[in-house]
Amino acid sequence: MKNTGYSKYMKLAKYMIFDAIAIATTYVIAIFMFIVLEIPVDRTEILVALPAIVAFKIIIFYFTGLYRMLENHVGFEDVIKISIVSILSNVAIVIFLAFTKLNFMYKSAYFFITIAEMGAVTLPRVANRIIVYIKTNYDWNRALGRRTLIVGAGSAGELVVKEIYKNKDLNNIPLAFLDDDPEKIGNRLLGIKIVGPISEIQRYVDEYNVEEIIIAISSYPQKDLKKLLDLLTPKNVRIKRLISMADVMEGDKTKIIDIKIEDLLNRDEIVLDDSKIKDFIKDEVILVTGGGGSIGSELCRQVAMLEPKQLVIFDIYENNAYEIQQELNRRFTRLDKPLNLVVLIGSVYNRERLENVYKTYKPTVVFHAAAYKHVPLMEDSAVEAVRTNVIGTYNASSLANQYKVKKFVLVSSDKAVRSTNIMGATKRYAELIVQEQQGHSKVTKFSAVRFGNVLGSNGSVIPLFKNQIAEGGPVTVTHKDITRYFMTIPEAVGLILQCGVFAKGGEVFILDMGEPVRIIDLAEKMISLAGYKPYEEIKIEITGLRPGEKLFEELLVDHNHENQSKTENNKIYIEVQRKVEDQELELAQITEKLESLSNKEVKDFVAHVITTYKRNGDC
Repeated sequence: MKNTGYSKYMKLAKYMIFDAIAIATTYVIAIFMFIVLEIPVDRTEILVALPAIVAFKIIIFYFTGLYRMLENHVGFEDVIKISIVSILSNVAIVIFLAFTKLNFMYKSAYFFITIAEMGAVTLPRVANRIIVYIKTNYDWNRALGRRTLIVGAGSAGELVVKEIYKNKDLNNIPLAFLDDDPEKIGNRLLGIKIVGPISEIQRYVDEYNVEEIIIAISSYPQKDLKKLLDLLTPKNVRIKRLISMADVMEGDKTKIIDIKIEDLLNRDEIVLDDSKIKDFIKDEVILVTGGGGSIGSELCRQVAMLEPKQLVIFDIYENNAYEIQQELNRRFTRLDKPLNLVVLIGSVYNRERLENVYKTYKPTVVFHAAAYKHVPLMEDSAVEAVRTNVIGTYNASSLANQYKVKKFVLVSSDKAVRSTNIMGATKRYAELIVQEQQGHSKVTKFSAVRFGNVLGSNGSVIPLFKNQIAEGGPVTVTHKDITRYFMTIPEAVGLILQCGVFAKGGEVFILDMGEPVRIIDLAEKMISLAGYKPYEEIKIEITGLRPGEKLFEELLVDHNHENQSKTENNKIYIEVQRKVEDQELELAQITEKLESLSNKEVKDFVAHVITTYKRNGDC
């Protein structure tokens, strides 16, 4: 601590001495100019006044913060500040001369003195930056870093170069900028040439032997980004983009990150209208089952920001629950906003534990996200799939009815539609349970939300491909023709919240997700955009469909368009459901027999109830 304090004072003294010499030098130069031009001047009076002027300036510089600048990071804004302080302090001296009889300096001379002072005071502060910049550029030319092309020669492009310059972890050599503004082409930004328009990017990738592209354009239109990615995919170069502070939830600085996975989709990211969502959540007691999972945790994040009366997170896995608890506590402490958060451990198939939660906290809105969702794993653990996805849903929904919850939203899946696997069949079973509960509910409005695969969620194909690429391959795809619908986690959660607003009771909400994505195309594009050649540097292996997996997923049980209708949001549809009777679900029987049934017998029972469930190989 003593050394730190000593160093601080030495730095302060160093810059005060520099500034004193700089200020005195400007006046000495002014005197010399007067002598050369044979302009009469009282040198004695100036030399007598100079110590007072220097002291006045040093005090002004101190209190305006010029001595608190970080010497290794002095930038344009700091130079502007130095200039303003110099101008205003000299204006004060000129005003002082005007209102007194003192005349130690011609007032007109302060035009020169001010300009000279700004340069002299700034130079020591930027000298270190200039030296480091020259050295860094010299090192870049000798380095083995990635040859980099920057798309966008505006303020964002400037930020990219500065981030590369500051961040020792970024091993990039900026070679050139591309920009569509013809007035910029041929000029330089931070010493780096702006060579041509973005449309000619393939030419410049070849010409400069580029290994990495950084996109530095704020709010780059999705259609333009897709066009750019299509141009770059055959070139096998890495692609990154600049992310600003506004995009970083937890960060505190500009970052350069890999291209977003959603940018690989063949559609625009779906934006859901959330104008009514806050009114739906505000001042309500919200229970999220499975609140530590991929969907559940994002649901908790978004709900927490909408000012609920209380947020209750219920999850069987303590590590996940702990992580989302700590994250929310940190965020709301930093925002200095109150959050009434309760985190509880337990399983939805333990009815007594779950009922205690309902009885104690009296939730008014329930989002039921607790479920097993891994298709291959559930094929060998059908008992557990039924225990959580079926009995757990019955417990959560029937208790919602019993305790007069306002709205209950089930998180379902496109795999519930004509399922070929037990996981999907149990999700369809859960949808029917919710519909049956609606049939005898006087208060609670039940609904289900069905969507496709969620990018980046636990167990999804994207993290798997990323890891396989990072390990050098191979990337494994189960079938060359397999397709899936994809959505982002924020899209999925936005859909859940919006459907909670729209729910009037008994609906299954589905999302218009555009065209499905071929998984092999996704794999090829991810490999290319990571800077490798598919099938050469990173192999793609076809491993065969897994048990319960099918080539194409569907979003509707019934494709008869008369049985579906749009909501206020033209991306969200409602599939009209028939009335479900209690006896057809045979819940008492499955609850009683579950522990004694084999894996195959559980599947047989579910197939008896869910007639659309056709196991792989069944007729």
